[in-house]
Amino acid sequence: MANWKKCTISELGTVVGGATPSTKIVENYEGGNIAWITPKDLAGLSGRFISRGERNITEQGLKSCSTQMMPAHSILFSSRAPIGYIAIAENELCTNQGFKSVVPNNNTDYMFLYYLLKYNKEKIENLGSGTTFKEVSGNTMRNVEVSVPESIEEQRRIAMVLSLLDDKIEINQKINDNLAA
Repeated sequence: MANWKKCTISELGTVVGGATPSTKIVENYEGGNIAWITPKDLAGLSGRFISRGERNITEQGLKSCSTQMMPAHSILFSSRAPIGYIAIAENELCTNQGFKSVVPNNNTDYMFLYYLLKYNKEKIENLGSGTTFKEVSGNTMRNVEVSVPESIEEQRRIAMVLSLLDDKIEINQKINDNLAA
């Protein structure tokens, strides 16, 4: 049996917020090829991975706001409206301000982190605050306490088992979609 440790999300990776370039400046979006994800893009997502959203932004749009590029295998976690949509970045991308995503560090398996955040979704959601709608702040996300295996090898073993199950579910979903078409 592996040794587990209590730690915070910030010990597993870097928590990254997003932003929205001004929609009044057409050059921030028109002809853009930078993947930019919003919670709405995750609303209908049936798999674990996302590569593109409904809209892209331009280099000008990226530089015009505080969103930042995150590498492939970053874990996207919507932090408001609603809290708890989760996906894995299939490629480099950025998000709007509706996310507190986690870029895993070298001692954290990205797939394990994905399942860890899914498992702790309700806990994180309950930490949200706000009057109009609940939101999880970057500080709150960084300080969420979790338990993880100390070794990345054990994280990978756990993630592999869970991932095999999701692989089968995703294949069945594709078959059902093809049959429906």
